[in-house]
Amino acid sequence: MRVIDVEHLGRPHAIACWEVDGMLVDPGPESSLHTVLDKLGDERPEAILLTHIHLDHAAATGALVARWPDLPVYVHERGAPHIVDPSRLLASAERLYGDKLEYLWGKIQPVPEANVTALAGGEVVRGMRVAYTPGHASHHVSYLHEETGTAFVGDVAACRIPPTNLIVPPTPPPDIDVELWEDSIATIESWDPTTLALTHFGPVDEPAAHLAEAKRRLREEADLVREMDEPAYEADLQRRISEELDPEVREEMFQAVPTAYQWSGLDRYWRKKAEREA
Repeated sequence: MRVIDVEHLGRPHAIACWEVDGMLVDPGPESSLHTVLDKLGDERPEAILLTHIHLDHAAATGALVARWPDLPVYVHERGAPHIVDPSRLLASAERLYGDKLEYLWGKIQPVPEANVTALAGGEVVRGMRVAYTPGHASHHVSYLHEETGTAFVGDVAACRIPPTNLIVPPTPPPDIDVELWEDSIATIESWDPTTLALTHFGPVDEPAAHLAEAKRRLREEADLVREMDEPAYEADLQRRISEELDPEVREEMFQAVPTAYQWSGLDRYWRKKAEREA
């Protein structure tokens, strides 16, 4: 088992691809695929396991399948149609990233339906226990490597750039649901993992403390968004991150968790919650 730093846009510690038992968990963006392939060397992956289909986690999937046409891909059933036909995914991403979309994430290729296994949660896939863990995304799953107790958690356990302990939950639109996210953290806690494998970034060897802090920070950020407008919240978040991290790690965090999208995901959560309760 190893963490492959995809060195997104040349910056370390922003996005990780995990290799375990020949499988790749979240291969990262297509714009960084050359780095992943270089670090794999002559190794051919046996499968791709996606925690969710956001482009920083999954955009390289189609290109990998094009390279190895029999490569199986595992993804939640809500995400599966959008890697087979990524047109709606790309339209949504373009609203966020505009003309920077391809620069950031590369060229997104469809995955043939025959390669895709849709997951609901509750399965065991290649030695990995699967749980449905929404809250960050409606199509999010997590994987527990049962032999080692390592939990591959995508964005459910938030982001932490080593060597610091600052945890920042990524909250881009459109799927943020704080209560569901808290429930998903509880699911990971129930596994009692020995290690958390973060996409942003690396291993966490004290899972219980990390998960408790991730839950606290998620609720804290949600409450701040309810109190602030977008410019005030973004400025405040940037200030808080800058005060806690040295300049190099700060820039890695800003790349892993772009602050420009944090407010809108949580604001949408509050508006949808108010509509449900009206």
